[in-house]
Amino acid sequence: MTALTSLVVLYSLVPLAWLVINATKTQEGLFTSFGLWFDDGRFALWENLRTTVTYDDGIFLRWLGNTLLYVVAGAGGATLLAVLGGYGLAKFDFPGKRAVFAVVIGAVAVPGTALAVPTFLMFSKLGLTNTPWAVIIPSLICPFGLYLMWTYAAEAIPDELLEAARVDGAGEFRTFFRICVPLLAPGIVTTLLFSMVVTWNNYFLPLIMLKDPDWYPLILGLNAWNDQATTAGGQAVFNLVITGALLTILPLLAVFLLLQRYWQSGLAAGSVKQ
Repeated sequence: MTALTSLVVLYSLVPLAWLVINATKTQEGLFTSFGLWFDDGRFALWENLRTTVTYDDGIFLRWLGNTLLYVVAGAGGATLLAVLGGYGLAKFDFPGKRAVFAVVIGAVAVPGTALAVPTFLMFSKLGLTNTPWAVIIPSLICPFGLYLMWTYAAEAIPDELLEAARVDGAGEFRTFFRICVPLLAPGIVTTLLFSMVVTWNNYFLPLIMLKDPDWYPLILGLNAWNDQATTAGGQAVFNLVITGALLTILPLLAVFLLLQRYWQSGLAAGSVKQ
């Protein structure tokens, strides 16, 4: 098992190491040196970083701001809706609950790419294409996050605890925010990270929704830089693409490291017999 785990870790870290190493090379050094070792001639990391954020009037920083906007509004909103909906579906009974469950499971089974074209046609009729809303609004719908919070809330929050809070006079909103949200923290963080990764790496939806490069997210903007090498009169900037890719993954790595303590706090959930 240790050997198998070591192979998986190696498989995961080699691409990251390649990215870090090649971000230190110039455009010429990428083709004249070994891919998994530094260029003996020049260490160009700081120059690449400076050029990446200033190239084309600093468009990279605009793409970064767009991505943060889509993540905060889209992934944050999707997490909020998933938490509220999952808690309500887990702890309240109402007519049609089985039908809602069937709809949620069916939505989880449908790939997002299958809905991209219908979503584009609908947003085109509404006049919302080529605007940030065309990326934010579809990102608010996360069936997997709703299902995850539904199942997690059903197990993490005892019904007896809710009954005790209501007997003591706590309203539904106070019970939810003061008692339930802390118990749901590991599930909320998991849903948030899942939504963040999906929104941060979302490529196909912005590709069909956005025409103005000023509204591109990072992943779409870096692909546009990469395609410059194949266009007539375009300038190859592979060193900037690699450096930009390295800058793109750093926020996700930081978020994972900062929030992992919430996962650790949830590992003991259910370990004590009630």
